Amino acid sequence: MRTLFKHGTVVTPDKTFPADLLVDGERIAAIAPDLPADGATVVDGGGTYLLPGGIDVHTHLDMPLNGIASADDFHSGHVAAAFGGTTSHIDFAIQPKGAALREALDLWHERARGKACIDYGFHMTIADPTPAVLREIARLPEWGVPSVKVLMAYKGRLQVDDATLFAVLREAARHGLLTMVHCENGDVIEILTREAVAAGNLGPKFHPLTRPAELEGEATGRAIALAAVAAAPVYIVHLTCDLALQQVRGARARGQHVWAETCPQYFFFTADDLDRPGFEGAKFVCSPPFRTTRDQEALWEGVRDGTLSVVSTDHCPFNFATEKVRGRDDFTKIPNGVPVIEDRLSVLHDAGVVAGRISLNRFVELTATNPARLFGLYPRKGALAVGADADIVLWDPKRERTLSARTHHMRVDYNLFEGMTVRGAPAGVWLRGRQIVDGDRFLGQPGTGQFLHRDRFAVELAP
Repeated sequence: MRTLFKHGTVVTPDKTFPADLLVDGERIAAIAPDLPADGATVVDGGGTYLLPGGIDVHTHLDMPLNGIASADDFHSGHVAAAFGGTTSHIDFAIQPKGAALREALDLWHERARGKACIDYGFHMTIADPTPAVLREIARLPEWGVPSVKVLMAYKGRLQVDDATLFAVLREAARHGLLTMVHCENGDVIEILTREAVAAGNLGPKFHPLTRPAELEGEATGRAIALAAVAAAPVYIVHLTCDLALQQVRGARARGQHVWAETCPQYFFFTADDLDRPGFEGAKFVCSPPFRTTRDQEALWEGVRDGTLSVVSTDHCPFNFATEKVRGRDDFTKIPNGVPVIEDRLSVLHDAGVVAGRISLNRFVELTATNPARLFGLYPRKGALAVGADADIVLWDPKRERTLSARTHHMRVDYNLFEGMTVRGAPAGVWLRGRQIVDGDRFLGQPGTGQFLHRDRFAVELAP
């Protein structure tokens, strides 16, 4: 099957230029002016940009939590992602207590089996780091999983101590893996949370008050210091605040191999949103929490100056009416997480590119190319280049959408950006040469998404 994109404008991290693009089978075969059709199906790209398919490297689909699960599974989440212009994502296989890493990976493969509509990979979250589990880290690259995650928060459930974090960093580096770290001081958060509950401070607004920015900044600095001693590369997930950003900026200035991501929601919402009337604030409960307008400006500066390398989503949706409501009388029982996977590219394009904060080239770098480089997918993914997978988004920069739970494809009963009108959206989306979105029509099929067996981490490929 051959497809020729005519009259479009190709966008890479380095340049923007008019060209035709020919797809032959699943790969890009040529990029040049005035390519002949020679029997190919022709797609008119006039007035649009050709972008590499978005890559979201931080998602939680069908994630179990205290007897429930995140609302989107590997079908509904993939459909939503595709409508938003994301053609690949990496989810987290979370090790249950007492389980081997291989067992955890098999559990998540089963969650995706027969459902996947876009391509996907897994990181491994280490929650029970026994000596046997630490030895098992060496096997992860052969299973196509060259990244591990550890958490410095959620005491008693997922949190690891400094000795364990250090051990994971060293073992991961020894075998060519990138370690991802959730940076919050879980010990102090536990104290502040207990005190808030004892004082009867139970509303959603107390969620950010018990997880202050200082504890994210401190933990980020600690993780970076341990990574330096371990001579290990480290990736800071969902960074939210200036204090943490300063730690990353300083480490990178020293030449340390540190990268960080943020998420679109942190540009738009603050702690004040958790104090909305009634119980509405529960819709905005996630960890780390939303911060201040000053932190938002710092994040934009981090995106512009390269301190932040990736914009992912941390998509982890729970229904407001049936699941978030569990914490109506106690904020500690509100499931943490927000729905973003469908709206990532549109809200970032509108607030970033349209508003003049970042270029379209930087937009591509943050949402596709850098994720591919850091997580073992480049140059197969994240690039419009001859030989790359034909994951292509026909991006209409003038198309306006009003975001709403009434029209989104995520399987959750609210939209974080409800009522927001954004400019920029996909007119069409192709996955490995096959069109899966045509305007408002979904053309993909469950089970056609492929598992991405990713390459080991390589510093020379990292942004």
